[in-house]
Amino acid sequence: MRRNVVVRSIDRADPNLVAELGAAGVATVHEAMGRTGLLGTELSPIQRGARIAGTAVTVTCQPGDNLMIHAAVEQVTNGDVLVVTTTSPSTDGMFGELLATSLRAHGCVGLVIDAGVRDVDELNELGFPVWTRAVSAQGTVKATPGSVNVPVVCAGGVVHPGDVVVADDDGVVVVPRAGAAAASQAAQDRLEREAATRQRLAAGELGLDLYGLRARLDELGVAYVDRLDD
Repeated sequence: MRRNVVVRSIDRADPNLVAELGAAGVATVHEAMGRTGLLGTELSPIQRGARIAGTAVTVTCQPGDNLMIHAAVEQVTNGDVLVVTTTSPSTDGMFGELLATSLRAHGCVGLVIDAGVRDVDELNELGFPVWTRAVSAQGTVKATPGSVNVPVVCAGGVVHPGDVVVADDDGVVVVPRAGAAAASQAAQDRLEREAATRQRLAAGELGLDLYGLRARLDELGVAYVDRLDD
């Protein structure tokens, strides 16, 4: 295989599973998968209250060069999330309003980028959700090859084309395409358990009793005293 490629055909996760995982949210999906799949905390949303779920179209770029993001737009279809990485650390503003406009026209629901973005006000006005390492007005060139739809490492996590990407105010979690059904079922089971737990907590029951934590405190040698000077 050639070193730099644009892969046109990828297998995407089932849209129904994507929707279910998106409704569950990042924290629930992460916990349901055994606390795996979470991308690094260096990625932050440029807006609050946004929640997306979609299938990954991946891009690897040279630092300070967004040529391959332009190449990726052609490969995006409805419900995709663009996941962009660079071959070495970069905070340059590789993405802005015009690229977001183009991506949205092709059905992209959001961006996860392990580099920088700019035009933040315009992106928010456009309502295009972005999770990014940095905000920087520093411009880029379009001169160096990279690849589209190959496995990438983004903020410490491996992302394959067609994987499920869920992002909200809690961060970004990636669900491998092959494990999407199991993850969705585990997330639904967790939501049901949490609903029952929420009712008990709302009724005044203590987490200490609900989770059996009094015995744990005793095992750890935590003593109850009436006053600090007792």
